[in-house]
Amino acid sequence: MNIKSTRKGTQLAALLAKEGIKNTRVLDVIASTPRELFVSDALRHKAYENTALPIGQGQTISQPYTVAKMTELLLEQDIQPNTILEIGTGSGYQTAILAQLFKSVFSVERIKALQFQAKRRMNQLDLHNVKMKHGDGWQGWQSKAPFDAIIVTAAAANLPESLPLQLSKHGRLVVPVGEKTQALKCIDNKQGEWVQTAIENVKFVPLIAGALS
Repeated sequence: MNIKSTRKGTQLAALLAKEGIKNTRVLDVIASTPRELFVSDALRHKAYENTALPIGQGQTISQPYTVAKMTELLLEQDIQPNTILEIGTGSGYQTAILAQLFKSVFSVERIKALQFQAKRRMNQLDLHNVKMKHGDGWQGWQSKAPFDAIIVTAAAANLPESLPLQLSKHGRLVVPVGEKTQALKCIDNKQGEWVQTAIENVKFVPLIAGALS
């Protein structure tokens, strides 16, 4: 992969380590991924700040801590996950992080323009293990299921019923749930039973049903 660590990326990773991110693989990928590629030219000076930034279409690129935390949670499974479904491609930053840690990434985006930009960025970074779909994230990607892990990068008012059903036997779903108050949750498939664990409070744009051209 043509991805190299930058001084700002390394500083960002060090900050995230101080904030509680422990997985060194996640920190290494954060350090080496050029976040400035995923924001507008006007916001490039803010690219390595630990903050969410607007990317147009009423959407945001999540703050690096949130990206790192959700990724770290996915890697905590007892069995090493290989296939992951991402709901909400957005800018593609989280997608790029996942693509360097998982064998196969499947990503669904409801806004066509954002999907097109993210696909172009994956090519720029020489990340070719990502398959993208323009569609309704609430429905997941049934034809590619089951997935070892599912990550949702927008907040669902209630847990989308279709997503846990697309997990593999030992799979994990990481999803923010709520409206005014949102909680990041892990839903684990424990021998056919769903076990929910609340991790921490978060703030995401809402997960909206349907797709836009």
